[in-house]
Amino acid sequence: MEMTVQLTIDCSDPRTMVSFWAEALGYVPEPPPAGHATWRAYWASAGVPEEELPPGAGDLAESIIDPAGRGPRVWFQQVPEPKAAKNRWHFDLKVGGGRDVPRDVRVQRVQATVERLVEAGATVLRIRDDPDSGLHAAAMQDPEGNEFDVV
Repeated sequence: MEMTVQLTIDCSDPRTMVSFWAEALGYVPEPPPAGHATWRAYWASAGVPEEELPPGAGDLAESIIDPAGRGPRVWFQQVPEPKAAKNRWHFDLKVGGGRDVPRDVRVQRVQATVERLVEAGATVLRIRDDPDSGLHAAAMQDPEGNEFDVV
């Protein structure tokens, strides 16, 4: 049996999340299925009642995909309530290259990614820097407050 994985993230503004996480993960907004100009048009053709679609839903992509086809699809599901507590899961964006890469190179890679993601809307929570263990990482939040790490 074949299985695919989709990560669904509840959020208040799917467009902001699509833009941010596409940048963060190197993904692209998922185009609507063939023959449909928008996701809303696709959902209408599939019989989803108009009253079940929030204003603006499906006008732009609400999911992102890995253009190389390796990573899971990520769908940003609009929900009415805001994030209320710490994540029980999080992304680790492993940009440093691992322990075989010289520490100064890993630090530079992490810092460059942190700067890029701050420009895209992220917030730095803390930088963890321990030269003795070789660790250099940043704990961050996306535009809706979901935590993730850059290592």
